[in-house]
Formats: sequence, structure tokens, C-alpha cells
Amino acid sequence: MQTALSILNHIIMEVQSARPLALCLIVATQGSTPQGPGAMMVVNSDSSIVGTIGGGCVEADIRRKAFFLVQSGGSDLVKIKLNHESAADNGLICGGSIEVAVMTLSESSFLQPFHGAVENLQSGIPAELPVRVENNSQLIEYRLRIEPEPTLLIVGAGHISQELADLALKLEFKVTVIDNRSDFACDSRFPAPIETRAGDIVDELKKAIIDFSTYIVIVTRGHKHDYVALEAVIDSNARYIGMIGSRRKVHLIFKQLEESGTQAELLKKVHAPIGLPINAVTTREIAFSIAAQLIQVRRASKVDVIQGPFEVLS
Repeated sequence: MQTALSILNHIIMEVQSARPLALCLIVATQGSTPQGPGAMMVVNSDSSIVGTIGGGCVEADIRRKAFFLVQSGGSDLVKIKLNHESAADNGLICGGSIEVAVMTLSESSFLQPFHGAVENLQSGIPAELPVRVENNSQLIEYRLRIEPEPTLLIVGAGHISQELADLALKLEFKVTVIDNRSDFACDSRFPAPIETRAGDIVDELKKAIIDFSTYIVIVTRGHKHDYVALEAVIDSNARYIGMIGSRRKVHLIFKQLEESGTQAELLKKVHAPIGLPINAVTTREIAFSIAAQLIQVRRASKVDVIQGPFEVLS
């Protein structure tokens, strides 16, 4: 799995090691395409790739063009149109067009924006990366907005948590599991890069940095622990809060919280019972339903990841 951060780190490492490469960035699409704007792929000096812009013949074509540019230097704005006939000929069901900015990088002096982007992302701050290419003898610039990886706090370290933590990693979440049982919240059950915190649930939640890129899933072993966990985070800036349980249990916990002074308006943002309604039964199915809901919330707001093109004045 390649995240934006890992791709940027790869670019820095390769260029600093005197191995030139090409960054291929989808900057515009129309119609049906394998990937949307913001998808990235790096073509290395040995023609191997890191990341993807959708696979298939489109990616293969861009890869060939980018490898040529790695060897010869320069940049290009590559436009590929897929009508229904050509898409079918190549085994695709796409019928749109894409524009891909291909920028070669060969010297460490080009890396300052990449270092800045990495520093921002590692600090949990959105980054903006300029990508410059030549088009019709004019130097133009696109700006890629990169969001930091979201954080998933899973409260409770049972079987559902194990399944969900594994899924969330594949969905590019940074995952932390909290439980008051050290034999459950441990590396043997949740291997790296998952972080485990064993201790009082409320204390551990108070230590956590919770902001708009934080998703909280409450799946503890009992009513009491669910209650204190939800009470600890209900007034936070978390983008998502979900709690497992039957409708009766959820109603009881919400009633208790209201009686203790929690505003009813705050409770409306809690996804409970948690997960999309897919009639999940097994722990893995329940984890999938929760993961699907995380995706639904994460992708609900559209952000323009590409700005431009802007003319670069010499």
C-alpha cells in the first residue's frame, strides 16, 4: 500500500541518491476514468513504478512516456482520450479522458517543496505541492492538495477491533487501539504499525490528539465502558464517532448522557448503532460495515485536490 506520504518520501530518497524519476499526476478527468484528479504514480530510473493512476493500458502508456522523459529530461502534459471503442479494445469499461502532468526530478535542489509537504503531513497539516510541466512551449503549474492521513481511534481491543484495525490500515488510516486490559491492547494482537495504549480508557482518550481528521470507534466489552468512552469524546472535534450496540443499549446510554448534562444535539452526530446496514453477522462482516461507514463519511465532502493550471512567468 502506497500513501501520498510514502510516495513523497520515495521521491526524496531516490533523487537524493542520484536516481532520476518522473512524477505522474492526474490533473484533470472527464467522463469515466480509472482514477480521479490527484492520483499519483512515480516512474523510477529502472522503469519500475510506485503508486498508481489506475492500471491498465492508460497507466502503461503514461509509464512509457514518463520513462522516456526520465532518460531525456523535461516534462509534459499528456492527454489521453478513451472512447467506448478504444476502451473496449483494451479491456476497459471507461469512456472518458484524462490529463496527466509528468514532471521529471533529477536534482536535490528540486526537492524543497517535497520536504515541506512531508513535514506538513507528518505534523497532521494539509500540504500543497506545486507540479510544473511544459505545455505548448508554456511552463504551467498545478498545485496538489494533500490531506494528512486520518487517524482511527478504536476504543476496545476485542475481535471486531482486530478485524477493523487491519481493514483501516489498508484504507490508509493511522490506527490506535485503546483498552484497559494490557493483555488485549498489546503488540501480539495488534502488530505494528498499529499503536496500542493500555490504561484507563478515559485517561487514554484525554491524552489523544482529537481533531477533524480523527475517527473514533467505540467497541468495548460492555455498557459501562461504552458510556465513559462516549462521554469523554462527545464534545470533541472528531470527524466521526460511532458506537456499537443494540438500539436499546444505544437509547439507554444516550438517555444517561442527557441526564448527566450532555446536549441532545451532540448525540445526533454519533453513528449508533455503528456501521452501514448490511445485515452483518460475523465479526469480520461487522468490521466491514464499520469500515464502509468510515469511507462514506471520509468521502462525503468533495475537496478540489488540484488547482490550476497557472502560467509560470519567466
